[in-house]
Amino acid sequence: MDQKTKARMEARAAILKAMAHPTRLFIVDQLSRKRLCVAELTALIQADMSTVSKHLSLLKNVGIVQGHKQGTQVFYQLSTPCVLDFFTCLESILQNRVQSHLEVMGK
Repeated sequence: MDQKTKARMEARAAILKAMAHPTRLFIVDQLSRKRLCVAELTALIQADMSTVSKHLSLLKNVGIVQGHKQGTQVFYQLSTPCVLDFFTCLESILQNRVQSHLEVMGK
């Protein structure tokens, strides 16, 4: 693998690593529906604001979400809605796994 390819794969891995947490997946899912501020996400997640802010920071650093200050609050939205295509792919994988499991079980 050449350096350019390696750098590209490392960048991809960083994005996947940022998404590899149930709370961050939940945040992306919620932001696919509408823009939300940290306080709203905190209430939905039922975690403290600093924890939610850290999750948002990770997602922001890899380019999945972006924040816009409005008054005293920061509202977040997806930077790249194509990430939802990845969610569709994940759901297909989950469905295939369930189907394979059912076939093994003879159901």
